[in-house]
Amino acid sequence: MPLRPSRPSAPAVVCALLLAAGCTTVGGSADRAGPARELSAAELRAAAVADADLGPGYTVTVMTPGHGETGSGGAREVADLPACQPLLDAVTPAVSVGGTSPTPGPGDPYTETDLSVARAADPRGGVYGGLLGYRPGRAAQLQEGLEELFDACASFTSTAPAPPSDRNRKGVRTKHRLTRDDTPTLGGAEAVTGFTLTNESGSVVLSQRAVVARVGPALAVFTTVGVGAEPAPAPDERIVRQQVAKLRAAQARR
Repeated sequence: MPLRPSRPSAPAVVCALLLAAGCTTVGGSADRAGPARELSAAELRAAAVADADLGPGYTVTVMTPGHGETGSGGAREVADLPACQPLLDAVTPAVSVGGTSPTPGPGDPYTETDLSVARAADPRGGVYGGLLGYRPGRAAQLQEGLEELFDACASFTSTAPAPPSDRNRKGVRTKHRLTRDDTPTLGGAEAVTGFTLTNESGSVVLSQRAVVARVGPALAVFTTVGVGAEPAPAPDERIVRQQVAKLRAAQARR
């Protein structure tokens, strides 16, 4: 059964993917060094890339955290490998994964800003992003923990239960693939990771491509979506570079 692409929440994507690695034991002192500092919720929102930062043809919309399509409301897909479950939750906006809560836990971002960027020259190539602020050390832990997913969840399957209205229909089996993408090193970022998650069902393949850049104690995440013969493109490098630079500048202010 072909699956309909949904518009993911970028912070949900990264929180689910990173936490799936069980990365709480990974050391992360890199974002304690240097001039970088934690940004308040207002400062992080102000540090989001804007139209003027990108030039003519770009339109940036800053959204309420977690904003996006809510999906079809179907039952939750279940991964055959429990460690990979957060990958499925990340690409299903109807499922609450990660994000900011009123009383965040030690691994949660304490503040978050979401945005979408449209480009007039490429009306179908929207980029969805999220800026997540963490306490010192946590962003480095999560970035390093992401690396552990490429082997554990390189290929896995899931089952989507039949809708309540059709209890006689069997669940739909779907195969997923997670791959690493070559991503240029960005000035101002301590680390950058690129990956693609595909969702294969029937004759339709959905793909989501992401870039995760660590800037001091913050993560900047950008994702794109592709369908079938048009795979998800790499997030516009200009957007990513400008966002990294703006975050770094905001963190350096006293």
